[in-house]
Amino acid sequence: MVHPPFTVSQLAILLEAEPVDSDRLIEGIGTLQSATEHQLSFLHSGRYQHQLSACRAGAVLVRAEHRDAVAGIALVVADPYIAYARATALFCGLSETGSGISPAAQISPTALLGDHLTIGANAVIADGAQIGSGVAIGANSVIGSNCVIGENTRIAANVTLYHEVRLGASCVIHSGAVIGADGFGFASDNGEWIKIYQLGSVRVGDRVEIGAGTTVDRGALDDTVIGDGVILDNQIQVGHNVNIGDNTAIAACTAIAGSARIGKNCTIAGGVGIAGHLTIADGTHITAMTLVSKSILQPGVFSSGTVMEPHQQWKRNVVRFRQLDELSRRVKCLENIVKQHTEGQPE
Repeated sequence: MVHPPFTVSQLAILLEAEPVDSDRLIEGIGTLQSATEHQLSFLHSGRYQHQLSACRAGAVLVRAEHRDAVAGIALVVADPYIAYARATALFCGLSETGSGISPAAQISPTALLGDHLTIGANAVIADGAQIGSGVAIGANSVIGSNCVIGENTRIAANVTLYHEVRLGASCVIHSGAVIGADGFGFASDNGEWIKIYQLGSVRVGDRVEIGAGTTVDRGALDDTVIGDGVILDNQIQVGHNVNIGDNTAIAACTAIAGSARIGKNCTIAGGVGIAGHLTIADGTHITAMTLVSKSILQPGVFSSGTVMEPHQQWKRNVVRFRQLDELSRRVKCLENIVKQHTEGQPE
């Protein structure tokens, strides 16, 4: 694997741009306004095209129609934003090869370890865990008994995987994430709460990213399931037995109650609440702060709630909201009176 700095010619190959013959070195990425001669930049939207003439970047990712507007070297690609996304992996500073196992790590003799591992200080690998080749586990992270972690998955510091959690290949789990804690299950017996022990686990697919502080609860009987390519932002709550389909992306502070089923290729914005036992169709898009209280069986864009307004106006509207039912009844009553009066008129 080639590491930075890269020549522009190397970047053209790595980012699938049109061939360029240049030995100029590129050491990082910058915006059109801030990039230096040793940085790469990109033009994602035509509304920023006017910035190209003054851009000092060593190379700029552009579509073919913008190549002549670049003052320096143009790297022509099909989609500059996708090429930029791929370029960030080249400059992020994360090593793809293992740097060894810290002597301060605590690893059970019954754990099965792959090759080229990175395991940080005070990390704990419990009995029967299976760690694939190329995995990196940060300091103080805990991998519970009989967990399975796929190849090339990266687990940051201070992550907790409870027992029997399964992670696929090439996942990224950020600090503070907890996967496999008990779901919120209790039975009421004459006012006393009886704990329902959660006997399922969590299955996470390949290429999943789980953000900092996000929690994914284990299933009550069957497993909680996170599909391939799912993106979970920071501070998300995924309840027990939730099923999230492939390539769905969920933004921060969303809470998903138990046994909800979210389809493939959905996008769910920040602060959304999803009630339990609901179904959300493939390809559904839900905007920020929406409360989903019933199933969505056909894809579309869905919103709820009210927008921000001055406090005094908001208080008046709250009163009106509370009057809606009574107003509806009165309107129906008036409609009936009008209908009766109209029907009684001679033609």
